Amino acid sequence: MTGSWTATPRRAAPEPLEGPVVGTITGGTIIWFALFLLQLPFYGWFSDHGHTWWIWTCLAGGGLGLIGIWYVRGRDAAIKRAAALAADKSDDPNNPNGTDGSGHPDGTP
Repeated sequence: MTGSWTATPRRAAPEPLEGPVVGTITGGTIIWFALFLLQLPFYGWFSDHGHTWWIWTCLAGGGLGLIGIWYVRGRDAAIKRAAALAADKSDDPNNPNGTDGSGHPDGTP
């Protein structure tokens, strides 16, 4: 039994794309809240047709978006701190190899 599974070549995974993550999550959160507010005047119609879950889904999306904003802002700050720490280690004249003194760049013994 032969198939295409055996002939698939292996490739290295590409680097992840980094973009304006905080702005993207913030924009999406605003859209979810805007959709919630735009649907509120039509609550009666949604209720009559059994679609009130549309309204509550938008509210849940906005709420989860707030959690997402908090998370990606913390992630972005951590990435910037790590980059600044790495730059400080590499700029230290007493440490020409860019290590922390243990001989290894990551500090392991």
